[in-house]
Amino acid sequence: MSQEENKRTLTYLERLKQKAATQENYGGEVVKEDAKMKVRDCPECGAGRAYQHGLTACAYCGFVFMDVKLTDGVHIKKENNS
Repeated sequence: MSQEENKRTLTYLERLKQKAATQENYGGEVVKEDAKMKVRDCPECGAGRAYQHGLTACAYCGFVFMDVKLTDGVHIKKENNS
């Protein structure tokens, strides 16, 4: 009986089911990871801000997250306007 089943041609629906069962994900395997949010709260007023590199001040209250002072670098020097 199994030889009869192997010789029989598959219907269109059976071929679609077989193809769907054997197909791979487009772009590779999906890596599962926990959800996370990149947010930084302002310690002064509590406003939530999307965390991004270069965020220096709160847009709501003006609290300064980081105060950067430029100094002489290896290739770039401060200009003296004397």
